[in-house]
Amino acid sequence: MRTAVARRNEMLDALTDNCASGKLRIYSGTRPTDSDTALSGNTLLAELTMGSTAFGSASGGVLTANTITSDSSADATGTATFARLYQSDGTTPVGDFSVGTSGAEVTINTTSIVVAAVVSCSAMTITAPVGT
Repeated sequence: MRTAVARRNEMLDALTDNCASGKLRIYSGTRPTDSDTALSGNTLLAELTMGSTAFGSASGGVLTANTITSDSSADATGTATFARLYQSDGTTPVGDFSVGTSGAEVTINTTSIVVAAVVSCSAMTITAPVGT
């Protein structure tokens, strides 16, 4: 199935309410197969907070985050390998995302995180796949 852009936008827009003030947690270690897989051997490095309106309207099958509040004091020292977005309840996972200082789904100020340092996110996008 190949999904129409309008349907992909609708699916993505549903995340906006679910992720209002949700948590974007940055981890070290091996990225799990999917966000339904429990974390194992991963260290929480930082926790950032999505805006009360987490995303703007989807366009072209892409959802772009509004301002994300920085973590003013990182939880641990380590190398960021992925991020997991949680709904506003802080426990229901939405998805796992690549992290980096550029060219990633979640753009953060550094992947070399040091305990008590500021971790900020300058961009986050979610792209709905077209299908096959």
